[in-house]
Amino acid sequence: MSWCYCAKPLTLPPQLHSRASSSSSFHSRVGGVTVTTSTLSLRPSPPLVFTHNLHFQPKIKRASTTIRCASALTPQLKSTLDTVIASNKIVLFMKGTKDFPQCGFSNTVVQILKSLNVPFETLNILENDMLRQGLKEYSSWPTFPQLYIDGEFFGGCDITVEAYKNGELQELLEKTMLS
Repeated sequence: MSWCYCAKPLTLPPQLHSRASSSSSFHSRVGGVTVTTSTLSLRPSPPLVFTHNLHFQPKIKRASTTIRCASALTPQLKSTLDTVIASNKIVLFMKGTKDFPQCGFSNTVVQILKSLNVPFETLNILENDMLRQGLKEYSSWPTFPQLYIDGEFFGGCDITVEAYKNGELQELLEKTMLS
């Protein structure tokens, strides 16, 4: 497991403030496989305190805090991703769902796949931050959507659009559906 030290303060949503130091589990389903990840909620960083001296020169004080960030791609998540990707010929990790995309790039890839009449599974990465972060490490690709075809990472929106325009995507999907 790799560790990094984050120099920036961590800002947590208000709903996490009351859950400090507690564990949370998130579940997502795709293709009959349940993706379960657990996270440990962190205490929020100390708030900024603005003070000034008699000459009105602002000063910023912050209590010193070091936050250790673990790799999001745990062995359990890697195993689950391997299973999901191997169990489905076409998988799209996206923002939203195929029926309700929540990102223009995700919507573009969904529309391409729908136009080709191929069955595909989607997994909404917005429902689970550990999944979203872990998948970036898994694929070594920093953005979404991420398209997997026949167990292999194919690419994001730009690559999918280009492959669709030049006929490469249609050819690959035909081979995949026949295998």
